Amino acid sequence: MALKRLFAGLNIAITPTVIGRRAIQVAAINYASKPNLVKPKPGFGKSYRRIVHFPEEYTVKPLEVTNLAGRDPVSGRVVAKGIGGGIKHKYHWIKWIRDGPTEGPPQEEKVIQILECGCRTAHVALVAVGDKIKYILATENMKAGDIIKTSRHLPRIPVRANEGDAYLLGALPTGTIVHSIEKEPGQGGLYIHAAGTFGTILRKQDDRVIVQMPSKRLFSFNQYCMAVVGRLSNIEHGTTPIGSPQRNRWLGNRPRSGLWKRKDGRHGRKIKPPKPPKEIRHPTKFPLPTIVMNMHP
Repeated sequence: MALKRLFAGLNIAITPTVIGRRAIQVAAINYASKPNLVKPKPGFGKSYRRIVHFPEEYTVKPLEVTNLAGRDPVSGRVVAKGIGGGIKHKYHWIKWIRDGPTEGPPQEEKVIQILECGCRTAHVALVAVGDKIKYILATENMKAGDIIKTSRHLPRIPVRANEGDAYLLGALPTGTIVHSIEKEPGQGGLYIHAAGTFGTILRKQDDRVIVQMPSKRLFSFNQYCMAVVGRLSNIEHGTTPIGSPQRNRWLGNRPRSGLWKRKDGRHGRKIKPPKPPKEIRHPTKFPLPTIVMNMHP
């Protein structure tokens, strides 16, 4: 009766004459020990590299993380190959929303410290505004002690912004390089976060602003979307060589196995049959062919 209940969901006709008792027992054990798990697919904003344990309220305290090593946290199965190991870093929570006054002078903020974050490529700046402190992405030439400004006012004449200032896209002149652009007004910076990247404001069309992204594609944003002026820090990140396989493991990259073999495979030395023996002898004079000449073309 237990086997009948176990095999009730299977489309298998169990007859004692065809399937033996031992085969039924092995099939039941395999079916019970291997549940039907749904293996997720990578993508959709999930990297399967780490889980950050966010608290209820924003804090500048470095957050604890759980490294996933490319595995699904529910089933434990490998979803993304090439991820594993690596140094366990703390996560610095970035305040993506740069909010400022809609009228009057802009809000001033002071940069306290520039530090590196192991969970992202660009550097992070600790900024104080009023009695609060927060993390933002650091720009190329930002240093401790700088005063940056934030405003949501859309003036009639474009403003002259400095590096690290946050303004509306419609308030910046054409040719300005920006990063951390909002998708919709008030949602926080979503585009252009990687080290050394930037976008360029090309032109304005009615209430839209055309921005050239780092991929050279042109995106049209609402003029009331916020953007931060300047190029992101850590420009040498893309051109710095890793240097050793061990450092690649420190970065959390698992080596790909089976691609290289010494005597075969795609990247290895190929074994070819030996060439036939070459005859080495004294050269002899061969008669030249006879040339027949006539008057007809």
